[in-house]
Amino acid sequence: MRLIKPLMLVFLTTLMAACSGGPVNTPAVTPTAPLPTDTPLPTLTPVPPRELTICIGQEPQSLYLYGGSGSRAMWNILEAIYDGPFDYRAYQPQPVILESLPSPENGGAVYETVSVERGQDVLDAAGEPAVLDTGVRVLPAGCHSADCAVRWDGVSPLQMERLTLTFRLKTGLLWQDGVPLTAADSVFAFQIASDPQTPAVRWLTLRTAAYRAVDELTVEWRGIPGYLPADYALHFFLPLPQHAWGNFSAAELLQNEEVNRHPLGWGPYQIETWTPGESIRLSRNPHYFRAAEGLPRFDRLTFRFFGEPADNNIAALTSGDCDFVDDTVDWEGQLYILNELQQKQAAVIQAVPTTTWEQLTFGIRPAAYDGGYTPFGGYRQDLLGDKRTRQAIAACIDRQGLVDRLLYGYSAVPNGFFPPNHPLAFDDLSAPPFDPDLGKRLLDEAGWRDLDNDPATPRTAVGVLNVLNDTPLTFEYRTTPDRLHQMTAEMIAENLRNCGVGVSLKLVEPFELYAPGPEGALFGRNFDLAQFAWQSGRTTPPCNLFTTAQIPAANNGWIGTNISGWSSPVYDAQCAAALRADPRDPSAYQQAQRAVQQTFLEELPAVPLYFRLQIALASPQVCGIQMDAGARSPLWNIETWDKDEGCPAN
Repeated sequence: MRLIKPLMLVFLTTLMAACSGGPVNTPAVTPTAPLPTDTPLPTLTPVPPRELTICIGQEPQSLYLYGGSGSRAMWNILEAIYDGPFDYRAYQPQPVILESLPSPENGGAVYETVSVERGQDVLDAAGEPAVLDTGVRVLPAGCHSADCAVRWDGVSPLQMERLTLTFRLKTGLLWQDGVPLTAADSVFAFQIASDPQTPAVRWLTLRTAAYRAVDELTVEWRGIPGYLPADYALHFFLPLPQHAWGNFSAAELLQNEEVNRHPLGWGPYQIETWTPGESIRLSRNPHYFRAAEGLPRFDRLTFRFFGEPADNNIAALTSGDCDFVDDTVDWEGQLYILNELQQKQAAVIQAVPTTTWEQLTFGIRPAAYDGGYTPFGGYRQDLLGDKRTRQAIAACIDRQGLVDRLLYGYSAVPNGFFPPNHPLAFDDLSAPPFDPDLGKRLLDEAGWRDLDNDPATPRTAVGVLNVLNDTPLTFEYRTTPDRLHQMTAEMIAENLRNCGVGVSLKLVEPFELYAPGPEGALFGRNFDLAQFAWQSGRTTPPCNLFTTAQIPAANNGWIGTNISGWSSPVYDAQCAAALRADPRDPSAYQQAQRAVQQTFLEELPAVPLYFRLQIALASPQVCGIQMDAGARSPLWNIETWDKDEGCPAN
């Protein structure tokens, strides 16, 4: 209490002085900074996923590799799921998930001479798998043409050549579920492809003697004796996930929903959802072996089904609903519209010539001649038997004009069986050039005369071999009524009329044009001129399409591709030599390929008009598209595609 009283006195005195306004002697106070408060962090706006939308003209039935469809739509989607095993650039294989392409130089391709015995699978002299037995004709070791083929007597020792290929996978490859991809997965795929329950073409499996995993990353393929292919890459089977599918039979895989709708892959994307009739959505594969390179560029990939009508897909592209429209849409007859879009910078045309070529086929030898020909037989005269007549028709056709006017210069005039960038295309080969004067001279030489000096009327026969005099040079020209076929036929008909060749067009629906023989006009060999397309092999010459053995007739059930009826023993031998040429001798190999094409272009059972196109349509903002007709799909490098407002020209 003694302390409280003095303190109270001091407090009251000070208060009174402050109220009176007088000076007060108070201690100095040092101000202190306010305590810092937490500054709220800015809210981060999430970066939207990068998306690419591809429209396709057909919804695939299945995405199972051996599901039996094998459609372009299926492969365009599978390119996002699988990467490789090989990419084909200008028809040459480039390894993707393999260390290298086997070759004799790196030891991956080994040729050896082996003894063969009765009952063993071999390739016969005709290039077909056979069981060795007495009388079977084969090519013994060191022989690569029919000239040295032998018919085995069933007793003598016989040796043939055999090829073994070794493929080694890159390390670190994973399936999208994180399980390592191994050589056993490729062997599993071979076993499924070989199973009778699998609806696959067994051309390759029938030529395979053994396919085995040497170790975790190495696969060995061994061919049957006598089979010596040039394209080694075709003999590695695209892996299937044994760890996920190995417990299913081949028949069960065909029915399995996950296998058909959500196949596992190792490529840049993986399937998330499939909405029938609408779309398939994919997302990045986190285990993609090129992820460290920042690939793929997009987080999501969507395939939308707009159907085949070009108008729907063009509208979707120009409205921004699609970034790319694939080659399953029938674009060839719409190039004039696409060209306008490109000129307006609303779209970019992606077009390259393929190995499919449009041709004008001559009905050289109708089926009616099979019982013997005479000009008095009551059937069509032998108007096309003289090759000079066929050469004249070819010289009268402006094939480059067809390419320029109808295909806007994107295609090329065939210089043989293959497009210009193919390794088996030769610049020194060509059918007769566009030269109407040459065509008229050849017709004169063959005996077709312009007696009335009026090129608008058909020429008539005067001494034409196997043709009655005064027979007019007129033909019925068959093709389908689609726009490109009809316009091509009309231009050719006009060209031929200018040379004195009469033409009447007959447009028929495909089911009628391609009807089987003997009723069908083409396969029953009952036509004059026919326009359609044949597909060449990607790496082997399609010369067998025109061999004698391929003439459809009563004795083979009207099965065959050589509907012209033309037959040449020289050509047949050259074709066999080209198909069996040894790729280890590049000079001889090239010579064999050149020889058969030169004979074809001289004899002309058909006039190659132009190469059909692979066409797609892209937004100007999509970068990285590299169309290559040798590739499996136009989306072969989908992982590197990008989208940018300043995208350089594709």
